[in-house]
Amino acid sequence: MPLPAPYRLLSATLIFELILAPGLCFSQLMKLSDFCWKSSVTTGVVISVCLEKKVGVKRKMRSTVVGGRECCAAIQSESGSELLQPRLKSEYRQTITTAINLTSTTMIALGLEGSANKLGVGIILHPPEGSPAQILANIRHTFVSPPGEGFLPKDTAKHHRSWLVKLVRQALKEAGVTVKVVDCICYTKGPGMGAPLQSVAVAARMLSLLWGKELVGVNHCIGHVEMGREITGAQNPVVLYVSGGNTQVIAYASQRYRIFGEALDIAVGNCLDRFARTLNISNDPAPGYNIEQMAKKGKHLLDLPYAVKGMDCSFSGILAIIDILAQKLESNTGEWMDDITGEVITREDLCFSLQETVFAMLVEITERAMAHVGSSQVLIVGGVGCNQRLQEMMGMMARDRGGSVFATDERFCIDNGIMIAHAGLLAYSTGFITPLEDSTCTQRFRTDEVFVKWRD
Repeated sequence: MPLPAPYRLLSATLIFELILAPGLCFSQLMKLSDFCWKSSVTTGVVISVCLEKKVGVKRKMRSTVVGGRECCAAIQSESGSELLQPRLKSEYRQTITTAINLTSTTMIALGLEGSANKLGVGIILHPPEGSPAQILANIRHTFVSPPGEGFLPKDTAKHHRSWLVKLVRQALKEAGVTVKVVDCICYTKGPGMGAPLQSVAVAARMLSLLWGKELVGVNHCIGHVEMGREITGAQNPVVLYVSGGNTQVIAYASQRYRIFGEALDIAVGNCLDRFARTLNISNDPAPGYNIEQMAKKGKHLLDLPYAVKGMDCSFSGILAIIDILAQKLESNTGEWMDDITGEVITREDLCFSLQETVFAMLVEITERAMAHVGSSQVLIVGGVGCNQRLQEMMGMMARDRGGSVFATDERFCIDNGIMIAHAGLLAYSTGFITPLEDSTCTQRFRTDEVFVKWRD
């Protein structure tokens, strides 16, 4: 029967006593491989097993385990732990008889992300407090729709169901771990698209029941923020979270990630993706990435609406205007003259103008949040966050303020399973779990709804 997570220890001595009823074969309990659960043991862990009938000690065994990943926690009979666990609950009692160093725990989580068209599986290890997290596996597979089309929820969900088992097996193989050493299964609870979220939630419940692991539902936005903080080392930054489904300016206060500003209609990533469909740009590897490459060739900045309202911004009007300009361009066989400047306008100019305008809006509201909270750091997360032009513009603003910008590459900016594993394990380490009956998913799950117990 697994011990609670705090009792899985590193470099400590554990006295594990079992008071056994008569009739249980001693030899069934003596395999250390079955007796062990997991830990990253760097010094000897002494395990004392006392086998005792109702009167008197029958026999006693002391064993030392040096090195390896495993430590005590579960006992299995030769026919499997499922047969033994009910007897342990009713007939046996277990006691911990020595003090345990709770700060020396090591935990591993498997994370499942599938809130949109990217299915990610990640495995992460949290060493003792003060050490950086170790990424054991970070695998992703993307559902790519034809050019000019978006991804429908039903098709995306079917893709996730088809690939999830393959990715989990691949992640375990790449990480070099077995299911025995996994402490919890973390999954994206929301926000996101309903059908893909549901597919991943069902898979998470299946793995939880199959492997006997706890479930941890994770807020997708919190996953991005915590992974960004872990990778970059940013201490207490203003966070610009920009993706296909969310645009938020966030700062931490009193164990909540507070939203200072956000998009009032569509997200900036959705604006870019929809314009890519207007131009019939390929969705492989991502429409926003292809727009970025085209924008690098643009030369002329067109006058587009600039919609900043306090700390918030709006992108639907900009999209409507740029769509009209794209239609005008197509009706003139691929090029037309600007009515004001007389310059020839191309598709690349449209991409350049759209990027420059929406990114300038994002820089403005981020700078206003930095001034409000007195921060000198900016952390950019989310799929749009790996856009080099956005990072460049944000960097110029931060340098003028004597600050700095933190960002990651596409491995961690774009939706991935490792961020869900990381954020879930942070919550799990505080005692948070998601009961099976509550392991639902939701399309609306705001960042500031999450109580961030793992931060001061």
